[in-house]
Amino acid sequence: MARSPKTAPKGRKLSNFLCFAVYSANLAFGRAYKPLLDKVGLTYTQYIAMVALSDEDEVTVSALGEKLFLESNTLTPILKKLEQTGYIKRYRDPADERQVRLSLTPVGRKLIEQDLSVSLVEATGLGDEFPVVQQTVSRLRDNLLRATKADD
Repeated sequence: MARSPKTAPKGRKLSNFLCFAVYSANLAFGRAYKPLLDKVGLTYTQYIAMVALSDEDEVTVSALGEKLFLESNTLTPILKKLEQTGYIKRYRDPADERQVRLSLTPVGRKLIEQDLSVSLVEATGLGDEFPVVQQTVSRLRDNLLRATKADD
C-alpha cells in the first residue's frame, strides 16, 4: 500500500526559507562562475580575494580576511596558491614584521582587469534591479552580522 506524503506545516516549506534562497543563489553563482574561472585556473574564493586586493592594495592578511568573511586558516592556503601562480605577492610589513601585507602582481592585476563578472550580471536577469538586489542582500548580511554580534 502506497503511503501518502506527509506535508510540512505551512511556514516550514523549504521554498519559504529566505536563508535557503540566499544559500541556493550562492550555489548557482558558483556554478555560473566555474567555467569562467576554470579558464584562468582560479577558484571562486581565489577570484574574490584578488578582486578585493584590486580594491585596496597592500592590505594585511587579517584585513582581507575580515573583508571576505574568512578565517586566516581558510585564507592562508588560498593566498599561498595565488602567490605560487604569480598573481599576488606577500611580504612582511617593514613597520610591524608580525603583519603580512598583500598586493596584486602586474599579472594578477591584468587578470582582474578582464572583469569576468560582467557576463554574469546579465545572466542574473535582474537588469536595472541588479544594484538594488545587491544592496538589499548586503544590508541583510550586515543586519544578520550585527544581530549575531549582539548575542556574543
